[in-house]
Amino acid sequence: MDMIGDTLQAVRARIAHAARDAGRDPASVALVAVSKMHPAARIAEAAAAGQRAFGENYVQEALAKMDMLGTQSAALEWHFIGPLQSNKTRQVAERFAWVQSVDRLKIAERLSAQRPAGQAPLNVLLQVNISGESTKSGVAPADAAALAQGVAGLPRLALRGLMAVPEPAPDRARQRACFAMLRELFERLRAAHPGMDTLSMGMSDDLESAVAEGATLVRIGTAIFGARPPARAAA
Repeated sequence: MDMIGDTLQAVRARIAHAARDAGRDPASVALVAVSKMHPAARIAEAAAAGQRAFGENYVQEALAKMDMLGTQSAALEWHFIGPLQSNKTRQVAERFAWVQSVDRLKIAERLSAQRPAGQAPLNVLLQVNISGESTKSGVAPADAAALAQGVAGLPRLALRGLMAVPEPAPDRARQRACFAMLRELFERLRAAHPGMDTLSMGMSDDLESAVAEGATLVRIGTAIFGARPPARAAA
C-alpha cells in the first residue's frame, strides 16, 4: 500500500505543474481528497501529511468516520460530493462544511432550513450534468441559472460555484472541451452572483485538463488512496 504522504506529494506536484503550464498560481487550485470507501485510518494518515479537505459520497459512512476520528475530525473540512436524498439532508447540514452536489431547489431549501444557526453558512456548489448523461445526477446547463437564483436567496447557505463529473474522454482535447463548457457557464452565472468563486472539476485521470480550463478545486481519490475496496467501508 502506498504511503499517503508520498501519493499526496505526487498529486500536489501534478497540480502545481498543470497550473504553471496554464500560467496560473498553483495556490489557486485547492485539493479535496476523495476518501469514500477508504477507512478512517487512511484519512488520519492523509491529515498527518497535511491534507485538510476530504470528500465523501455516502452519509452514514462519512458520519461513522467522523465519529471514529473524534476531535481530529473537527479540524478537517468535510465535503459531501455524492447524490443527496431528502431524508439525509439534516445530517449533512449539521456535519459538513461543503455540499458539492446540489441539483434541486428542494434539497437546497432543506439544507438551508436544517443548517444550525450557530454554524457558518453551508458552502454550496451546484452539480451540473455537463455531458447530458441520463445516468448522472446534476442540473441541466440550461436550468442552472434558475437554480442558482433560487439557492442564492436562501439563508444559511453560501452559493460558491459549480461542480461537474463529465463523461470520461480518451484524450486531452475532448476532456478540455467539456471542462470549457462548465467554465463558460460558471463565468456567465458569476456575473449575476459575484460571490461564486469555486469551480470544482477534475479527478485523478483528468486533473491537468481541468486545471488548464480554470478549475479552482480538484477532487482526487485513486491517485491518493489507491483503488477503492470492493465493499463500502464505514470505518
